[in-house]
Amino acid sequence: MSEAQEITFTGTRGPLTARHWPHPSPRYVALLIHGYGEHSGRYEHVAAHLVRHGAACYAVDHMGHGRSSGEPVLIHDFEEVVTDVHQLEERARADHPWLPVVVIGHSMGGMIAARYAQRYGADLAGLVLSGPVIGSWDVIGVLLAMDDLPDIPIDPATLSRDPAVGAAYASDPLVWHGPFKRPTLQAFARTLGQIAGGGSLGNLPTLWIHGEDDQLVPLSGSRGGVEAIKGADFSERVFPGARHEVFNETNKDEVLEEVTAFVDRILP
Repeated sequence: MSEAQEITFTGTRGPLTARHWPHPSPRYVALLIHGYGEHSGRYEHVAAHLVRHGAACYAVDHMGHGRSSGEPVLIHDFEEVVTDVHQLEERARADHPWLPVVVIGHSMGGMIAARYAQRYGADLAGLVLSGPVIGSWDVIGVLLAMDDLPDIPIDPATLSRDPAVGAAYASDPLVWHGPFKRPTLQAFARTLGQIAGGGSLGNLPTLWIHGEDDQLVPLSGSRGGVEAIKGADFSERVFPGARHEVFNETNKDEVLEEVTAFVDRILP
């Protein structure tokens, strides 16, 4: 696989940095949407798998994340983030006119992807939601009820059964290891409400994947949100024993094969 190419563009609130993993003759475009506090560079192996499968991959570091501008992890309105991702999709479509586009979002990125599909789903070929923050996520209400938000980082052990994943996460300087920002939590709450009231995804082929032992974004909380938006072409796969980051789990190859099998089914 060719090395990722860096792209910069002006987002809704300032300069953003994105990555493009090229393919010499792709058959589809994959838009990867990362989660809270992390960055697109953590999806290098996901992009590599998809490029081998025939994708041209693109991913942007959201505002306040990774190499993009903005106060760390501060998001006032996720509608702006959705708009930023759409700018990247337009760039990808300019590079690859007529190719089908598949959106793949993890965690907070799954929430963004779900809202993205509600706004732009008519132009998409497929949607993959990985451990999505959707439906009921109790941590938001718990934290917003506090006068002072605790400075407690995410426990790396909750990410994967592979301890190397947690160690890499803990030492990654582009990962945010500080507290949540109150405006970001408020934006989460509003967006979950928007998605719940945003209606079905209609005929958009959708795959939901989740770890059975996800303690960060529990399966039970996400299920109600997924049920509220799923359309006519919906499938799900729960991986026994897997934790939050199924793309980084000990059975990540199986997870990625599930995604590419879904893409093979939906593409002409």
